Amino acid sequence: MKKIIVAPDSYKGTISAIEFCKIIEDIALHYFPDIEVIKLPVSDGGEGLVDTMLFARNGKKITIPVKDPLWRTVDASYGILPDNIAVIEMAAASGLPLLSDEEKNPLSTTTYGTGELIADAMKKGCKQIILGLGGSATNDGGIGMAAALGIRFLHDGKEVPLCGIGLEEITEIDTSGLNPLLKQTKITIACDVVNPLYGEKGAAYIYARQKGASDDDIERLDKGLRNFASVIESEIGCSISQIPGMGAAGGMALCIIAFGNAEIHHGVDIVLDALNFDEQIKGCDLIISGEGRTDSQSAMGKVLSGIGKRAAKQNALLITISGALENGCEELFNTGVSAMFATCRHLLSLEDTLKNAKEDLQRAADNLFRLMKRLSL
Repeated sequence: MKKIIVAPDSYKGTISAIEFCKIIEDIALHYFPDIEVIKLPVSDGGEGLVDTMLFARNGKKITIPVKDPLWRTVDASYGILPDNIAVIEMAAASGLPLLSDEEKNPLSTTTYGTGELIADAMKKGCKQIILGLGGSATNDGGIGMAAALGIRFLHDGKEVPLCGIGLEEITEIDTSGLNPLLKQTKITIACDVVNPLYGEKGAAYIYARQKGASDDDIERLDKGLRNFASVIESEIGCSISQIPGMGAAGGMALCIIAFGNAEIHHGVDIVLDALNFDEQIKGCDLIISGEGRTDSQSAMGKVLSGIGKRAAKQNALLITISGALENGCEELFNTGVSAMFATCRHLLSLEDTLKNAKEDLQRAADNLFRLMKRLSL
């Protein structure tokens, strides 16, 4: 064995993708001291996108004060790569981790802080932005973000609340104050879902409950998104609400696509292209990936399936080590995954499982490379 690639997603909340890479590298070099280990932490556009891209491409992290989902001032960071591309996670300013369980309510949360991050990156001269949509606490159709970029949303000439509840009131959009840099900036929206803006598969019905919405709230939010889509589509003269992925992050992409220079792409493909992944895996003996929980959703455009498809094209051996393997994970075998392993060794409470995650990953990796060493004899 001469060369292996370590390209995981994070174990959400327990092991970062970078930590996973380092754990696997240590075990691999213990058994194969002379091999080359290439560490390529990956993200699908959610948690870890900025750190992943900065780790792989270098660059710098920028931290500024912005408004959180409830208008409180917090420090939020984004990255600028050497080629002056900004990488922004909307969760840094508008994410669920910024709220307590009691504060979660997508009727009242805003994406204004994410707009402040975008404005700051453009002010610093970034002509291209990669925007990750994972982990949002919002369902405001992106009106908060757009307001931070100079757009006004009105009802009878008065500005509506810049949150989920404001969507149902919008009758007019004023773009006269739009930041002129927005049209000059290419925004690539990293998204791992294909949901439309509204309807039974839309932003409110699929994602708002986990953000704190009740059944009545969900119905209200969906109606609000329908109203906003009608107003915005009349404004721009074309239909965009059913574009796959428009329902991600509470409709976050709607305003950027309507009034900016933006496109939605699979998050994992954006990251893998930026990592020059296809070139990196040429001639490798093994690719190791993983994530916290692997299930049927993992085969639907997330990190493992994205890596699997590229590995299959080069007939590369891909093994995953995940925290847990759930029903439906076998679908990944059709995407290029060769074998799957789980780190969980005992029947434990969730709390204990999370606490022991790093040690369990080390043990699983040790078993794997012990076998590899034996097979190489």
